[in-house]
Amino acid sequence: MASSASPLPRILGLDVGSKTIGMAVSDPLGITAQGLETLRRKSKRTDLEALRAVIQKYGVAEIVVGYPLHMSGNAGAQSQRMAEFAELLREQFRLPVHLWDERLTTAQANRVLREAELSIQQRRAAVDRMAAVLILQSFIEARSLPSESP
Repeated sequence: MASSASPLPRILGLDVGSKTIGMAVSDPLGITAQGLETLRRKSKRTDLEALRAVIQKYGVAEIVVGYPLHMSGNAGAQSQRMAEFAELLREQFRLPVHLWDERLTTAQANRVLREAELSIQQRRAAVDRMAAVLILQSFIEARSLPSESP
């Protein structure tokens, strides 16, 4: 039986864009998502090295990648890119990688940041991190709900 003092394995949440990767990690108790510094993308190799460092630093045991679906729920070209990226992460890090519906997270992140009365420049700098937090937080909350059978 695990000691109550031992932290849970952490989950890394990613909001992957063409220029940046917003990152968030679950807290040691697995209850909340905490934003990390946004990763500026350079090349596949340097992106993976940076992600590996984050995974090691936080003891990450699984990864959640935002999965951009159309409002209809259908997958598109960007969804396919994220599925391929998730597969690359599985191969590189040998960890479970989940695709998580991210519809509206960027809009929600912008709304939260606007309500915080941040400037447009400050919002632009924080939106990827906030989107990653929202993706990971919704994953954590959905996982903690008791499963319902139809």
